[in-house]
Amino acid sequence: MKRTGPMRLELRKLIDDLRRASYKNNAPIWKRVAEDLAKPSRQRRIVNVYKIEKYAKDNETVVVPGKVLGIGELRKKVTVAAFDFSSQAIEKINKVGKAIGIRELLEKNPKGSNVRLLG
Repeated sequence: MKRTGPMRLELRKLIDDLRRASYKNNAPIWKRVAEDLAKPSRQRRIVNVYKIEKYAKDNETVVVPGKVLGIGELRKKVTVAAFDFSSQAIEKINKVGKAIGIRELLEKNPKGSNVRLLG
C-alpha cells in the first residue's frame, strides 16, 4: 500500500514549511517536528499538562508535535507550541504561560533556538 501522508491541507502546508525552514536556517528541530507530524494521527504524540509541568523549565519554549490534553496543573511560566490543544489545556496553559500554534512559533523563531521537543 502506498503511503500518502496527512490529508488535511493545513497540516500538509505546515509540514512543508517546517521542512523548508529546517534546510534554510540549518535548524534540525523543525525537520524532526515535520517528521513527527507526518505520521498517522494515531501515532502522533499526546502530552498532558502535568508532563509539561514535570519536564519543562521555567520561561522555556516547548514544542509538542501532536495534541496537548488538560490533565494536571501547570505552575511554570512556559510557552507551549502544539498542533492541537484541548480546550482545558489552553485554559490551564494560558493562566500562567502561553499556548500557541507551531506555525506561530516557526515565524517567531525560525532558527529553532532554545526550544524543547516534548512527547
